[in-house]
Amino acid sequence: MRRPPRPPSPQGRGFSRNTERPPAGEARRGPPAEATPGGMLWLHGLHSVAAALANPARRLRRLLLTSDAHKEISARLPPPWRIQPELAERAHFAAFLPEDSVHQGAALLVEALEPLDIHDAIDAGPGPILVLDQVTDPRNVGAILRSAAAFGASAVVMQDRHAPPETGALARAASGALELVPVIRVVNLARALDELKKHDCWVVGLDGTAPTTLAQAGLAGRRVALVLGAEGEGMRRLTREGCDELARLPISDRMESLNVSAAAAVALYELGRM
Repeated sequence: MRRPPRPPSPQGRGFSRNTERPPAGEARRGPPAEATPGGMLWLHGLHSVAAALANPARRLRRLLLTSDAHKEISARLPPPWRIQPELAERAHFAAFLPEDSVHQGAALLVEALEPLDIHDAIDAGPGPILVLDQVTDPRNVGAILRSAAAFGASAVVMQDRHAPPETGALARAASGALELVPVIRVVNLARALDELKKHDCWVVGLDGTAPTTLAQAGLAGRRVALVLGAEGEGMRRLTREGCDELARLPISDRMESLNVSAAAAVALYELGRM
């Protein structure tokens, strides 16, 4: 029996012709995954997709949008874009994104960003550098990137073995900031701190037990590298010893600590006031 003709796209020439084949990298069996073979990944969500489209350093491979998402992204970033979008129904995204993805009708297959080194963090701008010691939750890292972009941090440094990989979930939590803030992954965090010191960065470890608050640390006029440890465990011994000084945020005695992403936001705000 012949299939009835497909109705025309509501966006006209704004979309390429829809296809029945699954998107590149889609898992045909088993649960879908965000990462695909060949170092590619699916970004999803309006902010993440729009930011990646606007990032000239991001290599784009395939763009799927619902008609509503096309309107939303076009309002933020007027076409033409570097890649032709394809019209897709919302139900189709479940075939290649994790079940709990809040994709908002937008998914973009991209290559992972090119790796950077510690000198890229130093050269990225005059703002503070965030250093994460074993912060492994992609939602926390994404939220930290979002605060870094909002408060003028120049880069985020992480140890490669103890940090989440670049994924759609991390990018979604970063709300576009993954495309704005350089992320540097290093093999040895202690050596990275030494390199930052050689380039006149004052390394401050955020520690709830420190006697001095961040506001009292006398950081005005300094280029600061702010170190945040994993929630619960805090900084490791070698990381702590590599800091020039430790400082704390003055929080109420009723709470033992802040979530690491919240602490990063408050600390960056405080540094921006100096």
